[in-house]
Amino acid sequence: MDLDDTICYCFHVPKRKIVNFIRITSPRRASQISECGGAGTGCGWCVPFLKKFFAEGMGEGVEGAASEELTPEDYARRRGEYISDGGGTPPSGAIPPPGPID
Repeated sequence: MDLDDTICYCFHVPKRKIVNFIRITSPRRASQISECGGAGTGCGWCVPFLKKFFAEGMGEGVEGAASEELTPEDYARRRGEYISDGGGTPPSGAIPPPGPID
């Protein structure tokens, strides 16, 4: 995903803003990224990705599902699946999940 792609669909937070927040503020814990526009405090889908960006910002290696490269379309689709499977509830004003693929 590119820097201008949205990571937190609930609060419209792009990767660039998250990466810069980590670089500038040097949070002590990944959970402090929530101070960046509320990222990670909505449906919860982006939390593994926020943890990945935090670890990368701290110079740590990261492995696992969150570290795989996704296209923005795949990311949005997987978020939609997460929500439809009961994984979280987006707040009002969140970017809605994509519709079903025909």
